[in-house]
Amino acid sequence: MIRIREIDHLVLRVRDLERMLQFYCVALGCKVERRRDDIGLVQLRAGRSIIDLVPVDGELGRAGGAPPGVQGRNLDHFCVRVDPFDEPAIRHELETRGIEVGPLYVRYGAEGDGPSLYVTDPEGNTVELKGPPTD
Repeated sequence: MIRIREIDHLVLRVRDLERMLQFYCVALGCKVERRRDDIGLVQLRAGRSIIDLVPVDGELGRAGGAPPGVQGRNLDHFCVRVDPFDEPAIRHELETRGIEVGPLYVRYGAEGDGPSLYVTDPEGNTVELKGPPTD
């Protein structure tokens, strides 16, 4: 039987790589781990996982069809576990960068029910910021 432990990585096809790097690296704290500009791939460290950014005008990006837009996105949303989860501090950090933060809800995730905020990256992808499970 196959047992999945966690998400290893996800790949986002992007129109504006620099804006996406600002969002994921500056606002959310990811770090560029590896770049393959020859094929159009930037890999960001997100805790124990990787977020790949693939420009739609690069070799890999062109293979994926039309770019993300209002009428269609590459995914509904993805969730990253945030530790520590300090909702006022997270909200303040992001809002000072002009990023709108949704209301705090308790949502179910890999560790059970816990606090959660939704934000939207510069290309319309919804990112869920998830805290620890509640009792």
